[in-house]
Amino acid sequence: MSLTARPLSPNIWVAPQIALEDLPSLAAQGIRRIVSHRPDGEEPGQPSATEMAVAAQAVGMGFTHAPVVGMPAEDAVAVTAGVLQDDAPVLMFCRSGTRSTFAWALAMRALNRSDAQTLRETAAAAGYDISRLPL
Repeated sequence: MSLTARPLSPNIWVAPQIALEDLPSLAAQGIRRIVSHRPDGEEPGQPSATEMAVAAQAVGMGFTHAPVVGMPAEDAVAVTAGVLQDDAPVLMFCRSGTRSTFAWALAMRALNRSDAQTLRETAAAAGYDISRLPL
């Protein structure tokens, strides 16, 4: 995996903001879905969800926008869980990767796929501290 994507499982990676130009390479590496946890307009110059969706679809990937401000809300967790249900290769991103990691952990709990301790250890191994999450 290129960029600064970090693995959370064999088919799930998390990363800081990706660029439109990264999508062809990600698709070539086997990523099938992109999930953005970043609200539109959070920072000047970031691609919008619509721009990301068009670019992802152009290279054969699905795109889901589940914006998170602060802690992931139930709807963002539910959308993330829906994307993760079938284990297709997915890259999730936000500004730093932290909100995506939070959404992943809460989604995995919602899907009953992992216990809190394992999720905390996996996130820590990827460089993210999720100890404040109510898992």
